[in-house]
Amino acid sequence: MPGRLITDQQHRYYMTLRKTYTQKTAAAMAGFSPSTGHRAEKDPRLPSERQRARRHGGGKPDPLADLWEQEIVPLLTSAPGLKPITVLEEMQRRHPERDLMSARRTLERRMRLWRAEHGAEREVIFRQTHEPGRQGMSDFFNARKLGVTIAGQPLDHLIYHFALVYSGWEHAEVVLGGESFAALSTGLQNAFWQLGGVPKEHRTDSLSAAFANIEPGAQEDLRARYSTLCSDYGTQPTRNNRGIAHENGSIESRHGHFGMRLAQAMQLRGSRDFATLTDYRTFVAHTVGRHNARHRDALRIEAPHLLPLPPRRSCDYDEATVHVTSSSGFSLRKVFYTVPSRLIGHSLKARIFDDRIELLLAGRHIETLPRGRAPKGGRGPRAHVINYRHIIHSLRQKPGALADLVYRDQLFPRSEYRRCWDTLRAAMPRSDASRLMVELLWLAHDQACEADLAAALTTLLDAGRMPDLQDLRARFQRPKATPEDVPVDIPPTATYDALLASREMAA
Repeated sequence: MPGRLITDQQHRYYMTLRKTYTQKTAAAMAGFSPSTGHRAEKDPRLPSERQRARRHGGGKPDPLADLWEQEIVPLLTSAPGLKPITVLEEMQRRHPERDLMSARRTLERRMRLWRAEHGAEREVIFRQTHEPGRQGMSDFFNARKLGVTIAGQPLDHLIYHFALVYSGWEHAEVVLGGESFAALSTGLQNAFWQLGGVPKEHRTDSLSAAFANIEPGAQEDLRARYSTLCSDYGTQPTRNNRGIAHENGSIESRHGHFGMRLAQAMQLRGSRDFATLTDYRTFVAHTVGRHNARHRDALRIEAPHLLPLPPRRSCDYDEATVHVTSSSGFSLRKVFYTVPSRLIGHSLKARIFDDRIELLLAGRHIETLPRGRAPKGGRGPRAHVINYRHIIHSLRQKPGALADLVYRDQLFPRSEYRRCWDTLRAAMPRSDASRLMVELLWLAHDQACEADLAAALTTLLDAGRMPDLQDLRARFQRPKATPEDVPVDIPPTATYDALLASREMAA
């Protein structure tokens, strides 16, 4: 056939047939044209031998012929790790009168063949047979390259990823902080309880990232907590050697596939922006669910081999004790949080999750706060998690404190209030602006109209008008409930006398 080279076997077969048949008949029986047969008789070399002779551009001289054995091979022997481009640049430096850079592909091919014959032994990957229910793997991967935004703001996050090696069932969830024990414990337990069972072995990487930047004693404590967590679920904790990712390959390869599925699903969605973090978490869960639906049959085989779940979940949070100061807040891991002012002076137990902090007073849950993150590297302004409702009562008594408040910018619940403050500050004295802004925040809190008031402020500012406190109060003031008249029928006193007489007769 045109464009295809004949094989050595065809050539030999043709030459055997040629002893008996004509050139045309022998060529037809061998599977090529008579002209190819004519060339085969003219040059009796096998096709593979002719191909090797044409390897350097149809008879062009080999530019490395006099350098390979004399200079290149000794160089590779002394330094086997050299790259082809490095060797080629060295040869060009030694022989500047020659143009050797065009021979890069030739050198790459020769070095590859030389290393296959004379190079050092390479590491071998041993494929494993996986038994149902034996092993589950988990790891974190950076999802920054997905380009996800929440309400237009970039989301810097990780994704915790768990998979059963046999069936391919997966679980994934968004992690806002770094790799930590709390994130690992929460993600792993969520995967087990959603799966309804536990694999006999749980494999991770070296967990160095989860225990980084803490004291050695704390590292040992966290490793002991991880071992206890696995013991509670009856699974055997194992890990791969540090820096050898392929030992955890069943989850490493799935990272790429899962990231690609997320990216493809976002392209079908038409946007990488989500209104809220909850919407993005739901999107990730739906993407994982569609993948698991394709592995339903394999999971049915593996499910009977899984270990049963324990009666209850294990601890999946860190704990700390915090003291509420006179600022109606506390500092925890370089982040300042506000709490209701009635808690000033109390010591609270803080349960630290990846996305929230739960506060307990005397063993009773009293408040849940969103988790804050300190600036990376410990530089920049201190992080604050502020809820204006916690301090608005006191701030209303001292409105002048707003102007120079350390966490003033974090106090405003919405960007519309921040814009209103900037406008007021530019249009009137600082004391008047502070007093009006505090009253607007109090109105939002007292009348539970934060979103509606924000929309009203935007309309006023867009029209170039200043907020009128009296008008806004009249607009958002909820009508007071009018007590209804309750009719009370008071019986005559003679009725009580009759009851007493009846009781005496009965006695």
